[in-house]
Amino acid sequence: MTLELQLKNHIRQALLALYQLSENDVVLQPTKKDFEGFYTFVTFGLTKALRKPPVQIGQELGQYLLLHAPQVSAFNVVQGFLNLSIHDQTWVGLLNEIIADKNFGTKPANGHSAMVEFSSPNTNKPLHLGHLRNVFLGDSISRILKADGNEVVKTCLVNDRGIHICKSMLAYQHLGNGETPQSAGLKGDHLIGKYYVLFDREYKRQVEALTATGLPEEEAKKQAPWMKEAQQMLQKWEQNDPDTRTLWQQMNQWVYDGFGETYQKIGANFDKVYYESQTYLLGKDLVADGLTTGVFFTKPDGSVWIDLTDEGLDQKLVLRADGTSVYMTQDLGTTDLKFKDYGNDRSIWVVGNEQDYHFSVLFKIMKRLGRSYADGCHHLSYGMVDLPSGKMKSREGTVVDADELIAEVTAAAETEGNSKGKLDDFPASEKTQLFSMLGLGALKYYLLKVDPQKRMLFNPAESVELHGNTGPFIQYTHARIRSVLRKAHAMEVPLGAVASDVALQNSERELIFLLTQYPERVADAARDYSPAFVAQYAYDLAKGYNSFYAEVSILGETDPVTLSARVCLSNAVGLTLKKATALLGIDVPERM
Repeated sequence: MTLELQLKNHIRQALLALYQLSENDVVLQPTKKDFEGFYTFVTFGLTKALRKPPVQIGQELGQYLLLHAPQVSAFNVVQGFLNLSIHDQTWVGLLNEIIADKNFGTKPANGHSAMVEFSSPNTNKPLHLGHLRNVFLGDSISRILKADGNEVVKTCLVNDRGIHICKSMLAYQHLGNGETPQSAGLKGDHLIGKYYVLFDREYKRQVEALTATGLPEEEAKKQAPWMKEAQQMLQKWEQNDPDTRTLWQQMNQWVYDGFGETYQKIGANFDKVYYESQTYLLGKDLVADGLTTGVFFTKPDGSVWIDLTDEGLDQKLVLRADGTSVYMTQDLGTTDLKFKDYGNDRSIWVVGNEQDYHFSVLFKIMKRLGRSYADGCHHLSYGMVDLPSGKMKSREGTVVDADELIAEVTAAAETEGNSKGKLDDFPASEKTQLFSMLGLGALKYYLLKVDPQKRMLFNPAESVELHGNTGPFIQYTHARIRSVLRKAHAMEVPLGAVASDVALQNSERELIFLLTQYPERVADAARDYSPAFVAQYAYDLAKGYNSFYAEVSILGETDPVTLSARVCLSNAVGLTLKKATALLGIDVPERM
């Protein structure tokens, strides 16, 4: 039982003993930094029932806890806030429990399973900054759910068909001249992205030429030669035209090879990859079943719809009059397929918030179709990422390419690291590895520390700073701890349980308190699908350790019991920091 639960039980007992008041919903909160104590119980809510002022209630509860709760060493009351201090022996006991628990912060398997679908790129362009936030969120929440006791399956649905794919193919047919990634010296995804941009430029030129003849712009967009050709190419693809399919397979493979390089670089992988070209015809059987049961209805033109107006939405098309699918139809079928493949309790889609409405409709349809897994469906909606230069647009070639961004933050980490002069004795290979680790750590942390639902502004230079709320600051703190431990090992300082009678400084108590919060922060992150809880925790723990490092002597301590305790505390912080950053997909260095 955690310290917080123990204190809550004692407060319940105090309320019952003093006031004959049975209270199940006892809430404790961390004491504000300006006051002495670690846990605070608010008494304002009891004044009406007890007909006593909040200060008196706090004093009476504090006196009772001082006598009956062995964990409580002192208390103070500030207005309606009862602040509780904790005995050093209690803190040491908690620290020793953490030291002894090799799986601290990781729950055993709970029999539940979750599927997390993320990345889901199009095969007409390389991954960009927005994809990185998506991938980092999906990868991190997969790790967090696993640490929370779930079996996790990571999936990716690749959008590898459609008119947007044909645009790149058509531009390549007209302008490619047999160019390959090898001949162009480009990653495959970059090469295909180039032709997507070239299509848009030529298409706009054609539209302008047609409007100059007096044709309305909307009509010009439909009549532009390249748009007509792209639509014809899509029809050929759907008819399995051999030449069209061969070109499509070749260009997609170039993209997959390029994606693979980027995924490997950022440490992302998937247990299962689905392809829209293999799933886009799914869902029609579900529509037929829904028509039979009255979930859907047919309009006079033969199209099939669902009426969600009674749930605050509108009517939604699920099958066109000509019998062809829409995206909703495809998603219905793919969702069913994924459940048949894995049977997960929960399915989480990591998709930008511009698709909030789509997923709201999808989940409501699944529920009306009576799918057992409908209640376990969740859209992890996240805000877009902007740069100081403004919004990104794929068609115009103004996106921030993921590979270029990774290279940029790695170079920035190198500049920042070399400026301190502390890496002069590092071999070149170790420097390269370190700068890559710092660059990726900076990028991942910056994108994950913000609540997923918030739109954010990414500043590459700010992300690599060694001070403040950044990934490199946390990585540097881990390296500092490892340096302390190496020196302690050379001094033959023992690692193990801490003596129960050791006297603690306040910075040590604060640090142990932070350590005890780790399992709760992981549980919070899993509950809210938000790695930001873990990111904030890692920063708080790193900051707490640096305060401890500055305020007390560790290796210079002459008392062997205190010296051992501080080294053991450092080790526990280092291990927990490494676990927390691992949940964010961030590696930490042994030295910096």
